[in-house]
Amino acid sequence: MNNTLLPLQSDDVRYAERHETALNLARRNALRRLVRCLFAEKIIATDKLVFAPVGPSAWLPLWDTRALLFFSNLESALADTFVNHGTVTLIGANGTREEILSAARLIDLLLPYFDFAPSEAGVAGLVRDIDNSIENDALARIHRDGWNADLRADIDASAAAGFADYLRKQLSVRDAAILLDQWGALEGHPFYPTWKSKPDLDARQVAALSPEFNATVAVRIAALRGDMAHIERMPHVESYHDWFAEKFPEVWARWKGGLNEKGLDERAWLPLPIHAWHLEHFVHKEYAAEIEEGILMLDGPDIETWPTMSFRTMMPRLPGAVPFIKLPVALWLTSEQRSLQAKSIHMGPRISTLIQRILADERGFDQTLEIFPEEVAFHYKHAVRQEDRPGRHLSVAFRASKDAFERSDGLLPVTVASLLSASPIDGRPLAAELIETRDARRATAKTAETIEAVEAWFRQYAHVVTHPVIGIYLLYGIALEAHQQNTSVLFEADGTPKRLLIRDFGDGRTYAPLLATRGHTLEPYVHPGILPTVFDGDIEPVRAFVLDACFVCHLHEMALLLTREYGLAPTRLWGILHEETARSFEAFASRVDATLWETERAAFLEHPWPTRSVLRMHLLRYADYRLQHRLPNPLRHAVTALRGTDR
Repeated sequence: MNNTLLPLQSDDVRYAERHETALNLARRNALRRLVRCLFAEKIIATDKLVFAPVGPSAWLPLWDTRALLFFSNLESALADTFVNHGTVTLIGANGTREEILSAARLIDLLLPYFDFAPSEAGVAGLVRDIDNSIENDALARIHRDGWNADLRADIDASAAAGFADYLRKQLSVRDAAILLDQWGALEGHPFYPTWKSKPDLDARQVAALSPEFNATVAVRIAALRGDMAHIERMPHVESYHDWFAEKFPEVWARWKGGLNEKGLDERAWLPLPIHAWHLEHFVHKEYAAEIEEGILMLDGPDIETWPTMSFRTMMPRLPGAVPFIKLPVALWLTSEQRSLQAKSIHMGPRISTLIQRILADERGFDQTLEIFPEEVAFHYKHAVRQEDRPGRHLSVAFRASKDAFERSDGLLPVTVASLLSASPIDGRPLAAELIETRDARRATAKTAETIEAVEAWFRQYAHVVTHPVIGIYLLYGIALEAHQQNTSVLFEADGTPKRLLIRDFGDGRTYAPLLATRGHTLEPYVHPGILPTVFDGDIEPVRAFVLDACFVCHLHEMALLLTREYGLAPTRLWGILHEETARSFEAFASRVDATLWETERAAFLEHPWPTRSVLRMHLLRYADYRLQHRLPNPLRHAVTALRGTDR
């Protein structure tokens, strides 16, 4: 974190200039996200927009005040995607002009035109979280400038052909993948207006704990009495103690030695990792009774870890392909407290076991799918009181990384969000570097050859993503949450996408009837007040999970990015995505009930896509976590446009 400057250096003129520049960028980013969410969720009616006959400018009438909002550069793309790239100006009835510089001001102007009436507390909470997000975004951008400068110098010194080539030559697969995961953590979920909100942390804590600052964070290995936990294990893990001792031999020796010095038998206790912030600011107080009762002992060895893109999934800085450690952190991050509930503990290893069996049967869906299996997970559960809820902040899930990182096939895992991030070399998306490596050129001109190369790369990318995601859904009813954070793509040295690598199964959704037809079962987690993840009736919640994560938040975003980067025809990549999605459906048609196949094909290729109404949920203070809206299906519109062109 040597490049991070914090706003404690107010007398530093250079810092003040950098901070103001970063704040301006962060404010524009916030406005862009807010505009996109308002229109996508139909909180502001899109049919009220009036676009100029030529060019990307548009006006939104504010009839009550006889004013106009003028968007100087508003990109209009498929799926009700409106991305603001320019200025937003309020033009008053008397011709006065005010450039809108803050999200708060835009909300104030548009609030009377919302399609619902949020409470004052809901609006105030949104504005407060956006402001906090902007501050954190600005700090991260200052750090990113220095981090990128260091990376550029290292790349130049190594004579590497690019960022990815440098990582391949200088780092292990594990270290390269984790660096990319942290480096790609800046932009966040495309539909979160509060993407970097961390209101419980000050500036120093944000920098010290967050992946976008290339942070390292201590994790304490505490001890929980063995009869006070519910443990889930994959079948090959016979003993958590033996498994932990094998995966973390040096840590196990120190932890065991500490217990033995107290005259305690290590087999009666469980090694429990606890995030440093969580330990200091939450566990000591909230679990004081358990500490007093002798159920929980907080002294133990510390290990240094890298926080990954999810903030609370940690990669230990230890030799070898050690497991990831997913932890609860009682912080409000992007408007949600990051607990690790019993549902995730129970279901992660169960679904991992199921998927591994399926991958063996299906030969990895033609070698296009790998996973980070969740081998062991447990949460605190009092032996007498037998209630799951107290364990949501005293829990852990271990995610195996050995198969993904100890590879001999030359494939490099790149988290999808990193593909969309600006390269330290030239500020262009990392995806562009991979495309042009594959095509042996670094040209950005809109030539026929360049367009052909982009389209060929995207076609292969779309196949690598859709084939396994649709296959495991159609055949087994399993919804992979293949969004930008949970998904890595494995690339060959020439930039060709080859396989999908998926993580995080604790909250995955599954359709039991399809599993049953293939001879599989999945024991659901059932608890009063906890939303289910295994469904028996309507398949819609499972389908919506796939469409939202994989198609709306991932493939649509990749198509948007590449279309903008290379100046492609506005529907071309969605036409390719339509073809590859249809091809994936055809690949499994002979093995699926005809009615189901036709229904699901129409849902993916023709009907509107469901996605989470994140802004609306925030304004309603998350009274309902499953609010959705539907976006016009861009695949259908792309094919319609193409047919119209053919005529």
